[in-house]
This record gives sequence, C-alpha cells and structure tokens, in this order.
Amino acid sequence: MALSATSSVATIQSFAFEQSAASASSSSSKLSSWSSLQFPQQSRRFPFANKVIYSPTRPRNPPLVVSAKKQTFSSFDELLANSGKPVLVDFYATWCGPCQFMAPILNEVSVSMNDKIQVVKIDTEKYPSIADKYKIEALPTFILFKDGEPCDRFEGALTADQLIERIESSLKVKQ
Repeated sequence: MALSATSSVATIQSFAFEQSAASASSSSSKLSSWSSLQFPQQSRRFPFANKVIYSPTRPRNPPLVVSAKKQTFSSFDELLANSGKPVLVDFYATWCGPCQFMAPILNEVSVSMNDKIQVVKIDTEKYPSIADKYKIEALPTFILFKDGEPCDRFEGALTADQLIERIESSLKVKQ
C-alpha cells in the first residue's frame, strides 16, 4: 500500500493533503463569492421572543491553507523507520472540530521543535487500517514514535505549551 505524504516548510506532513487542498481551493472560491453577497436589511432581522436580533454582516474567515511538499512512502512503517528524529503523529478527521483547532497549534509546535521532532498528520477516514492498527478511538489522538515504536500517546486538544511540555517530558523519560 503506497502512501503519499506532504510536508510543509515547518515539516508538518499530511497523508490527505491532495484531497484537502482540492476541497480548500473549491471552498475558498465559494466563500469569496458568498462573502460578497449582501442581503436586504429585512432578511437580516430575526424575531426572537419579544425582541428583534440582527445577524452580524461581517464576512467569515477563509480556510487556513498550508503550503506543503509531497513525499511518497510505500508504508507508514517506512516513514517511521526512515525518520532521523522522533515522529509526532496526529490522527485526525476533516469533520472533527478539535482536530481543526489543533492545526495551527501543530504548525506552531512543528516550527518551534523543528530540530527535535517531525510532525505527521494522518486522516483516519482515508487510512482506516493505520487508525485500526493503533486503536484510534477518539480524535484527535497523538502518538509519539521514537525509533519506529510508540513511546507516548494522548488524546484531545491541547495548547501549544502543553503539547511542547508533553513531548519534551516524553522524550526525556524515554532516552
């Protein structure tokens, strides 16, 4: 099973970038056309109880686009074996809110710990066999691999400081 991964300048890798990039570009064009629409004043008023509520008219934020370079591996095990440093794997899904919350945090962590770890993102819906192998039951799930073997595992959204602290303490204990 051949896997294709992409890596940004900050070395975040994603096994689902091609699909995400295509949907991001199509959704951003839809967003730009929708954000320029102006509705009549009366359709922005909503009666609620005995009050009238006005909806905000500010445009929505466009989706975050990360530039990446494509890398291909014959297997996930090959990716782990060929990495010269520990690998933090983020198991995520595109529909998962906390996973989307973690994207800029992972980017920040990847930049600040670029010399210590490599960050990889795996879409659990695109690669369910990898998710099954590591018994991923909650999203986001992070597994820190050292020398191709899992050395730490944690679930849920964290701040950048909490994530960095967890990674550093795991690497110190396991050395």
